[in-house]
Amino acid sequence: MNIIAVSNRKGGAGKTTTAVNLAAEFSASGNRTLLIDMDSQGHCSVGLGIKEIQKGKTIHSLFRDNTISLNNLIIPTSFENLDLIPADPLFNHGKGNLSPYLLKEAIQRDSVLKHYNIILIDTPPSLDTLLVNALVTADKVLIPFVPHQLSYEGIKQLIRSLYPIMLKENPNLRILGFLPTMASDRMKFHIKIKGKVGEKFGDAKLLPPIHNSVKLAEAFAAGKPIRNYAPKSRGSKDYRITANKILEIISN
Repeated sequence: MNIIAVSNRKGGAGKTTTAVNLAAEFSASGNRTLLIDMDSQGHCSVGLGIKEIQKGKTIHSLFRDNTISLNNLIIPTSFENLDLIPADPLFNHGKGNLSPYLLKEAIQRDSVLKHYNIILIDTPPSLDTLLVNALVTADKVLIPFVPHQLSYEGIKQLIRSLYPIMLKENPNLRILGFLPTMASDRMKFHIKIKGKVGEKFGDAKLLPPIHNSVKLAEAFAAGKPIRNYAPKSRGSKDYRITANKILEIISN
């Protein structure tokens, strides 16, 4: 099972950019990939160039009606091997079914796993039923972070949230790795924070960095993964290297 939740309790850490671009890299390597957008900002659709979402066909529909089939919520993208279950920007996080097992049970009930090699879940930064559902469902969590102190605090908050879930609801959940985003190889503070993450959680958990690149923002605005928008850019190279490293980890 390869269900990866992309998460950080601090907003602006590059979660959605990472989810979209890793999904594109995984699918381009031949892996059937499903991206689930649990964050009600709905930015995964933007990053994949999907402009119209049919009413009632979002992942948040499941939290209004738990009998709905996930297979009826999946929409194809214009990128080979890559499908999306989009988010509902109007979803009220305090409403709906609050069961922490809703997404996991729906994936099992509707046999979604048999159609995909990898499922990526983009999560909201708030600690609510949506984030808990993603962490209960996943077997791995990927933690993007900007190498500055506030994002480091977000990591520690997320880890504190993970422990009770690992102990009770999902003992199979493991940390896949920590991914530096918007990173600089020259800024001493960035280097210091990356070092602190490696020291606290182990250097082996520190993934190759995604460097700061205006092309990544341009690609998102254009509705394309960076590999399609600017395949020779540094951002494209960085996400390709990171995707290959993750594929190597999950295949072992």
